Amino acid sequence: MRAKRTIAVITALLGLSLATAAPASAAAGSWVSYGNRNPITTSTATWRCAGSEQIAPSVLAQVCAVRSANGLYYQGAVIVRNNRSALFSTTAQMSVINQTDVVEGTWVCPSSGVGANSWSVCFGRSQQQGTFALAERASGYGHGWWLGVSPSV
Repeated sequence: MRAKRTIAVITALLGLSLATAAPASAAAGSWVSYGNRNPITTSTATWRCAGSEQIAPSVLAQVCAVRSANGLYYQGAVIVRNNRSALFSTTAQMSVINQTDVVEGTWVCPSSGVGANSWSVCFGRSQQQGTFALAERASGYGHGWWLGVSPSV
């Protein structure tokens, strides 16, 4: 009986630690600094984003689904806007979900500094659209805060 309780406690503890870690299937995302240029308005791609969320005082983030100008590629992104006068370090994570609710991938960007009064974007891998065009959306986190789900792109 004691062995069963011990196993149950160990399982519960392991389950808790796994729930707080990045998903096992997550791939590495990549940070791109945009300085003081808005990544959406300076891009030829189509961006569909959830609303901005405050992830820290004077720091906003939003999750987006992005489709290339030619419509053949798509990816997820987390935009971080640092309105502070100092560097802000954060992590980000996003998943791309198709219209049939299948998660097509999850990407995690490790902690990185977002410059003072600037934009940075964590991008997931660019994926090629298959034979049947599916609407894609993204869900994600910034600095551990849930950012919601973007509209489809």
